[in-house]
Amino acid sequence: MSLYAPVIGLIIIAALFAVGSVVVSTVVGPKRYNRARLDSYECGVEPTPQPVGGGRFPIKYYLTAMTFIIFDIEIIFLYPWAVRFDQLGVFGFLAMVTFIVLISVPFVYEWRRGGLDWD
Repeated sequence: MSLYAPVIGLIIIAALFAVGSVVVSTVVGPKRYNRARLDSYECGVEPTPQPVGGGRFPIKYYLTAMTFIIFDIEIIFLYPWAVRFDQLGVFGFLAMVTFIVLISVPFVYEWRRGGLDWD
């Protein structure tokens, strides 16, 4: 049980910090209320009127999100492979080549759609 004492101590300190931060912010923080802050989404800024149907996002938003996902997944798989490259042998090499080919298809698609043009 003595091995877990530092972990339990850190949990107690974190809990005290979280509760203390909430208490101090309610006591010390400003007490300015307006109609926008009392709404269900209370960021403090008056909401702007939305078009009927919620409006449309530009396609570049989704292309940027796809780029992030592609590179994120690629890094997640490439890093452990690079660390253990010597032990994986030919099978690991062929598996990674297949993965890179498969991940290149959406990358090329996005490149041709103009997702990497930042103008």
